[in-house]
Amino acid sequence: MGSGARIPCWTTRAFCQEDDDPEREKQWVEMFDELDLNSDGVIDIHELRAGLAKRGLSRRAVDRQIVKEGDSNQDGELDFQEFRHYLRSHEQELRVMFRSLDRNHDGEIDVSEIQNSLQTLGITVSQTQASKIMESMDRDGNMTIDWDEWRDHFLFNPIHNLEDISRYWKHSNMLDIGENLTCPDEFSEQERKSGFAWRQLMAGAIAGSVSRTGTAPLDRIKVFLQVHGSTPGNPAGALGAGNIMKGLRAMVKEGGIRSLWRGNGVNVLKIAPETAIKFWAYEQIKMLMRGSKKRGPLKLHERFVAGSLAGATAQTAIYPMEVMKTRLTLGRTGQYSGVLDCAMQILQREGVRAFYKGYVPNIIGIVPYAGIDLAVYETMKNAWLTRHTGSADPGVFVLMGCGTMSSTCGQLASYPLALVRTRMQAQASVKGAPQLSMLGLFQNIVTQEGVAGLYRGIAPNFLKVIPAVSISYVVYEHMRKVLGVGGHR
Repeated sequence: MGSGARIPCWTTRAFCQEDDDPEREKQWVEMFDELDLNSDGVIDIHELRAGLAKRGLSRRAVDRQIVKEGDSNQDGELDFQEFRHYLRSHEQELRVMFRSLDRNHDGEIDVSEIQNSLQTLGITVSQTQASKIMESMDRDGNMTIDWDEWRDHFLFNPIHNLEDISRYWKHSNMLDIGENLTCPDEFSEQERKSGFAWRQLMAGAIAGSVSRTGTAPLDRIKVFLQVHGSTPGNPAGALGAGNIMKGLRAMVKEGGIRSLWRGNGVNVLKIAPETAIKFWAYEQIKMLMRGSKKRGPLKLHERFVAGSLAGATAQTAIYPMEVMKTRLTLGRTGQYSGVLDCAMQILQREGVRAFYKGYVPNIIGIVPYAGIDLAVYETMKNAWLTRHTGSADPGVFVLMGCGTMSSTCGQLASYPLALVRTRMQAQASVKGAPQLSMLGLFQNIVTQEGVAGLYRGIAPNFLKVIPAVSISYVVYEHMRKVLGVGGHR
């Protein structure tokens, strides 16, 4: 247990000589006494949580992080010396941050300096939004923030540098709902050199693999509906009225329990190369867009262009795997012995061009998906940051909600193109099916099935969103710890 006895700073010269402000030391003692509710000489996490709640910082992540960073003897509590050491070191970090924001070195931060600093992190806020951020810290109402106001506002917020604000919001590798068309996240030069970026990408790839495996049965039903609709004689035929359970039973009857995961192997296999190629392409395109200029992260429209081009590059490289995934998913029991056998059969019967069937609608679909996903996510992120300036950490549910909503909106916008892509990939495997072009398929679907036909299979697609997000987030957080990608880098 931490030391129960503590000696006030202003009564012991040796205790205070490392600090130039004994008055500040006295304030730390008063803070400690205020948080030490049972007056036992230590602050446990429950007391800290209650004290932070009074200050409007009631998220569990905040109090846990403070105890973790301040608890030098690892007993789960903070005695006064640990509390004092944490505040000293944290105030030093806050002072460095304050000076970096105070660009004209006048000892105060104004609205324009807040805007410029957030812009360097890839966070665009209007003057009105920046003013609201200012107001939340400006105690004297003069529309500037001095050092005391800045320090007191962030004193119990364990951020270490300005990049911490943006790091919490890296989302493209955090959640996987079955598509990998999101714009890549921005990584700093330090994050790339340290290997943090690749560890983060690896954590996301592993999370995506587990998530896709967990929701593979729903994905297979979606593909059947996209290709066959309610055509009799296949598992999707049972889904004409939307009865997904009948479809699952039909699949099990045709090929046993294992058939529910048919096509999942290649779906998981393509995550790693697609993620790596997209990240590499994004960095190369970003360098070309900047030219010789050395500046901060790309602006929102630049990220969209670079992300879309990077996505198109990755999709071009791994697209044959997309075709094989569709063929394996639709395949009958015994039709293919594995991924290699599927590839050989396609090559022998249809030639190399078959591996790029549906490529055009797939590439076109990147634009609405990535654009809407990025726009919705950035809008929700900026709205949260504007309203919660006291903490960099948005918490699990905010991150999951923003990521899920943005990805789902992007998927909904691009779904008709995804459906046409899947039908073009499967055309040769459907007996008697005409080999239609992209526009021909659109016209055929609308004529025969109406506009609703462009959204066949979207019900199981939406059903898998919540479990996919939940699984990928839990695995992602676990892998971050295993790979040493902590909350602060």
